[in-house]
Amino acid sequence: MGERIRVGDVMTRDFVHMSPDSTALECAKTMMKKRVGSLVVKEGDKLHGIITEKDLVWAMTKKPDKLKEIRAKDILTRKIITISPEATIHQALDKMNRKKLRRLPVVNNKRIVGYVTLKDIVKFMPDLFEESREFERIREESEKMKKSQSASEGTFHENICEECGNFDILEKIDGRMICESCRDEM
Repeated sequence: MGERIRVGDVMTRDFVHMSPDSTALECAKTMMKKRVGSLVVKEGDKLHGIITEKDLVWAMTKKPDKLKEIRAKDILTRKIITISPEATIHQALDKMNRKKLRRLPVVNNKRIVGYVTLKDIVKFMPDLFEESREFERIREESEKMKKSQSASEGTFHENICEECGNFDILEKIDGRMICESCRDEM
């Protein structure tokens, strides 16, 4: 069933957005008022980035007395991964999983037309979430077995990946210590 359901079918068309010149405080107040964990920063149909709760916490800890001065354009996530409204929700989930994201702006002809989150997909297909949780449990057990085997063989190298910065089991590839996820993307 999920192969036929498109991102455009489940995305939020009336997403919460702010302008790049909005202050961090305005963004935080809007997120609280609308009860959302992120918002889109755009001008017209041009996507500038996304601001998440994490971005606001960063701004609050770095410059707590300047929230009225910090602009959205200064704290937004600029490197944005987008998806087409024609993509299937399985393609969206795959992209979110590979890139470790929970939300994707939906872009068509270089214009932002919507916003899709894991929550949108789970609301639309709750059984998919249950399957995913079971798969995650199996993967966790598999990872534990792999770590245990590596530890017993003495080849266990757990540290920060030089490619993505995540703490994981590493292997040496082309002279760099890289995690399994980054190795698979090469």
